[in-house]
Amino acid sequence: MGAQILLQVIFIAALAAEAMSAALAAGRRKMDWFGVCVLACVTALGGGSMRDMLLGHYPLAWVEHPYYLLVTCGAALVTIGVARVIDRLRWTFLALDALGLVVFTIIGCDVAIGMGESPLIVIVAGMVTGCVGGVLRDVLCNEIPLLFSSELYATVSIVTGAVYLAGLQWGLPHQLVIVIAVLIGFPLRILAIIYKWAMPKFVYDKDSW
Repeated sequence: MGAQILLQVIFIAALAAEAMSAALAAGRRKMDWFGVCVLACVTALGGGSMRDMLLGHYPLAWVEHPYYLLVTCGAALVTIGVARVIDRLRWTFLALDALGLVVFTIIGCDVAIGMGESPLIVIVAGMVTGCVGGVLRDVLCNEIPLLFSSELYATVSIVTGAVYLAGLQWGLPHQLVIVIAVLIGFPLRILAIIYKWAMPKFVYDKDSW
C-alpha cells in the first residue's frame, strides 16, 4: 500500500509538471486558453490513454479518475498566470519532466503486469505511457517529436521498465523496486540532458550516393 501511495503522489506532481510544460508550448504557438488546456490534457494523459486503448484496459485512467482532468487544466491555467517567471525554473521543470517519465513508465508497467501481459509488452506499455503524451504534444505543435530526435528519452523509459520488471521478478519488495527504478531512470535522464547523450542518427542524402 505504501508503494502505491508513493507512486500516486509522484504521479500527480508529474501530471502537473507535464501540463505546465505543455501550456508553455501552447503559449509559444499563441493558442487560446482552451487550446492551452487541451494540449495540457493531451500531453499529461495521452500516454496513459493510448496504453489503455492498446491493451483494452477500460475505463481510461482519466475517466475512472476525473480529477486528473482538473489537475492538468488547473496546472495549465496557473502556468498562464506565472509564465513570466517560469523561465527561471527551467531546471525544475526538466527535473520534474524526467521524474514524470520514470513514474509514468512504472505505472504503465504496473497496468500491463496486472493484466498478465508478457515481459516485452510490459516494457512497451511502460514506454507508451511515458513517451506518447510528449509525441502527441509535439505533433499538435507541428514539431519533430523529441522521441524521434535522437535524444535519450524512450531509451530511459525502456531501461526504467526493464529494471522495474526485473526487480519484481526477482521477488524484491515492491517499494524497494520502485526506488531502485527511479534511482536508475531519473539520473540517467538528467545526465542525458546535461551531456547531450543521444542515439545515433540515420542520415540519408541520395545526392551523396
